[in-house]
Amino acid sequence: MKKTLFLVLLLASFFAKSQKSTLNIIPQPVEIEQFAGLFTLNKATIISYNKVEGRSAAEMLIQKISTPTGFSLKVQEGKNGGIQLNINDVPNEKIGKEGYTFESNTKGVVISANTSAGLFYGIQTLIQLLPKEIEGKELAKTAWTIPSVKVTDYPRFAWRGVMFDVSRNFFSKEDVKKYIDQLARMKFNTFHWHLTDDEGWRIEIKSLPKLTKVGAYRVARYGHFGDRAIPKEGEVATEGGFYTHEDIKEVVRYAQERNVTIVPEIDVPGHSMAAIAAYPELSCNKNPKTFVNPGASIADWYGNGTFKVLYENTLNPSDEKVYEFLDKVFTEVAELFPNKYIHVGGDECYKGFWAADEGCQALMKKLNIRHVEDLQGYFMNRLEKILKAKGKKLLGWDEILEGGISPEATVMSWRGIKGGIEAAKMGHDVVMTPTTFAYLDYNQGENTVDPPIYAGLRVSKSYSFEPVPDGVDAKYILGGQGNLWTEQIPNLRYAEYMTYPRAWALADVYWSPKVSKNWENFSKRMEAHFDRADLAQVNYSRAVYDAIVKTTLKNNKLSLELGSELSDLDIYFTIDDTMPDSFSPKYSKIIELPEGPITLRVITYRNGKPLGHLITLKRAELEKRATKQ
Repeated sequence: MKKTLFLVLLLASFFAKSQKSTLNIIPQPVEIEQFAGLFTLNKATIISYNKVEGRSAAEMLIQKISTPTGFSLKVQEGKNGGIQLNINDVPNEKIGKEGYTFESNTKGVVISANTSAGLFYGIQTLIQLLPKEIEGKELAKTAWTIPSVKVTDYPRFAWRGVMFDVSRNFFSKEDVKKYIDQLARMKFNTFHWHLTDDEGWRIEIKSLPKLTKVGAYRVARYGHFGDRAIPKEGEVATEGGFYTHEDIKEVVRYAQERNVTIVPEIDVPGHSMAAIAAYPELSCNKNPKTFVNPGASIADWYGNGTFKVLYENTLNPSDEKVYEFLDKVFTEVAELFPNKYIHVGGDECYKGFWAADEGCQALMKKLNIRHVEDLQGYFMNRLEKILKAKGKKLLGWDEILEGGISPEATVMSWRGIKGGIEAAKMGHDVVMTPTTFAYLDYNQGENTVDPPIYAGLRVSKSYSFEPVPDGVDAKYILGGQGNLWTEQIPNLRYAEYMTYPRAWALADVYWSPKVSKNWENFSKRMEAHFDRADLAQVNYSRAVYDAIVKTTLKNNKLSLELGSELSDLDIYFTIDDTMPDSFSPKYSKIIELPEGPITLRVITYRNGKPLGHLITLKRAELEKRATKQ
């Protein structure tokens, strides 16, 4: 009898422990505690809301889970549901506007928040606590269980964004909505929509119809961006598209339902080639043959941040007609986007055409300024007055600091964090989005595996980002965002590949407490979300599994160092022209490579199974990337 009782207690203990699962939530909650026991969702479960603001969240939850579960769940007002969505009668000051509390046990789930936004984010946590099959597109047979937990959660930063460039390649409104939905699931709340550039003008301006009739289309070209040919004489522009006012309103509503604010960007005074193609009189040279760039090289870059533009892409700051044009554009933009910010670009503005223009020189004399660069400050201050008249705040890339801007302007720091530090110390609000941590168009792993681009950024580097620099008052740092430029991104599937998992890492950075940052912990959660993304048919990069190959050259001797972002990978390599596998030499320490025309082949394994891409590098490439000692 004693043996039987002991066995029963042992089994009970085992099952209690087995009910505790790893909680793979992204972003990591502020406080989370797990207990024994599970709540099981079934076809009789009711979702309740205590105030009308919670009804849309309840309906959105049902919409998300109905297909994989097969349940047609009911929504009702009150506090009697198996899943309760409650707006607090007395605000919980700790969780603020976007936070929530979450309690689940064997009887049900209660999500409480001060606002509907908090409820929405609590629901995203609930979905991540359900089995991964909840992400599927078809009916799944599994136990729909939620572990017993207690969560208190709220964001570190108010601005948690991703920028999506639709100028370099056009994306349909359905693509944009799908992308916004994915970001909202990770508790991002800002969608920076880059709508105009040299390669296309994507927003309808009814008072200026040629902006889309001409500026939204370019000649068809293929191949690497920057290597393409300019248009031929008489060649018809057929590639592109734009969003009508109704399209914009639809996307804005869709985002609002998911607590995402859309910040539109109209990039001026540089990056305006598409606008000038439509209205050449806006430029200094007024060249009627100005074209929408199909991805040709229109500038010479000198490697030190300086450049020369070969085809005019800059508005003329001395021409009053330019400001009349801008007033028309921003009148319609302001009406379409209800948020307080409009992004005006301001980056990479080439001043060479201004320096050679008589009108610009006369303006400089009138303003008593000696440097042509100061004309950008004049332009931006004129533009800010236009925006203020429409009830909007000016937001721009860190170049807007050049030439002087008003204290009310908000700065987006992209050229590292230096511009953000400078702006914050001047009293400007700042959004941190440096290339070194947040540029999602950069290569994610080995440059010989993914299609080439000018720089690299691994997910572990993105995860290491700290948006508040030392010595800066945190009150000026609104938050941060990732930026996805699409020169080399022709479709949504590849946009997803470049965005994830780095956007998941940035979601942690912008939402979770600084003290909770732990790469090992995040990488485990990230890998669990790979499985979820597969079921959701969302693309992502697996570059985190690839080996990192470094070489050094000392006294004409080439040494090899191999590593990985994940600590539990085994790395195997060959230099004898054979294909590596788990029986090949296993890397353990820096090795000196022999002389001769060797080819290095490297692959990673875990638990005896290959994971990463096969990397193949000839000696010339190994020498090219070597650091000299």
